[in-house]
Amino acid sequence: MRANLIKDQGTEFTVSHRSVLGIAVPMTLAYVSTPLVGLADTFAIGQLGDAALIGAIAIGAIIFDILFTTMNFLRTGTTGLVAQAFGAGDQKEQAAVFLRAVVLALGIGFAAIVLQTPLLEASLWFIGGRDRVQEAVTVYFAIRIFAAPLTLTNYAILGYFLGRGEAMTGLLIQTVLNLTNVALNLWFVLGLGSGIEGVALATILAEAVAVAFAGAIITARLRRVPLPSRADVFDRAALLRMLGVNRDIMIRSFALLFAFATFTRLSAQQGEVVLAANAILERYFLLAGYFLDGVAVAAEQLVGRALGAKRRALLVRSIRLCAIWSFALSSVAALFFFTLGGPLLDVMTTSDEVRAVGHQFLIFAALTPLVGAAAFLMDGVYIGATWSREMRNMMLLSLALYLVAAYTLTPLIGNTGLWLSFLLFLGIRGVTLGAILPHRIARTFADPD
Repeated sequence: MRANLIKDQGTEFTVSHRSVLGIAVPMTLAYVSTPLVGLADTFAIGQLGDAALIGAIAIGAIIFDILFTTMNFLRTGTTGLVAQAFGAGDQKEQAAVFLRAVVLALGIGFAAIVLQTPLLEASLWFIGGRDRVQEAVTVYFAIRIFAAPLTLTNYAILGYFLGRGEAMTGLLIQTVLNLTNVALNLWFVLGLGSGIEGVALATILAEAVAVAFAGAIITARLRRVPLPSRADVFDRAALLRMLGVNRDIMIRSFALLFAFATFTRLSAQQGEVVLAANAILERYFLLAGYFLDGVAVAAEQLVGRALGAKRRALLVRSIRLCAIWSFALSSVAALFFFTLGGPLLDVMTTSDEVRAVGHQFLIFAALTPLVGAAAFLMDGVYIGATWSREMRNMMLLSLALYLVAAYTLTPLIGNTGLWLSFLLFLGIRGVTLGAILPHRIARTFADPD
């Protein structure tokens, strides 16, 4: 197998299938391990036999998922900017990008603590829940919100390592975080009997352990490289660029969350059975997303690095190889859901009505990895290249088309219309971003390699 090769200030840079898998596999493992934390939370609280506490954990997790998913630009934006500095061989700028991201993470995290009351009130108003559940959520939220600066700092840390192509270090940090969280959770709740307060406290301590662990690695490394000055870190142009990229990624994340919320809303309007069936089938897509996200992270690093090194051929090769693996994995996922999605559905629910509806619409869920593969891939490409404006615009266009289709087709043909609209949303994002990609590359590289 031939691999393109350059030397960047003494550092060899290859783009090969091994390069892609060296990043994608560890990050897939890291993403897949994350749901174990939520499972451990539910298991520990479930042993107490209080349904209100179980509901509170579920609602609390949703609130923080929305809050932190919106701030995921601290990971993705940092990855793209560090990858470009890495490709350019600029060690000082890599450190400066990381420090800017940490400052931003701490600022947003402490702002969340200050604004915790309106954040909680708005969340409870939107999600609802009975009085006992809301009381328990309030206790959980009031403690866990203090993890916000740590959680967001961990996003910046992960972005730094992924930007340098150090996916194994990223996996190690995520493993330390998740295992610490699970261990403390079980100890506090089952061992010490601290209830929902223990679950929240375990999260804070686990995030702190992860920050300390990763911080020790980064501190040792930065001692060996030229450090940026305060003026470098707070350079106005660099800060504005980071804020612009992060703003666009945040808008993109809001739009994505709104699309999923609309899917849930229109499912609920069709009754509890359809809602339950769609919720299970949607999990199939989210599961496949863990694998596609791993390849997307590989695209972020390789594309960003090639762009930083100003090597068009390497950028194009990075996209091509990531595309091969993205569509290969999406095909495997689709085949898995086509063949085993039905039996898996039967295991996940005992309701014959839900099973019947789920089997009826299983084909749509099985198609989601294939239809959505290009969108995942293009997100990684555009994040790595920090072409965030185009990514934002195509997301908003796709969302608009999805909303028109969903609110037109669902009343006409029911759940079939909703699933067709969802597939349109996934597909149109990949198609539009792919269509403008050659033009965007041509604008970036005035002359070919």
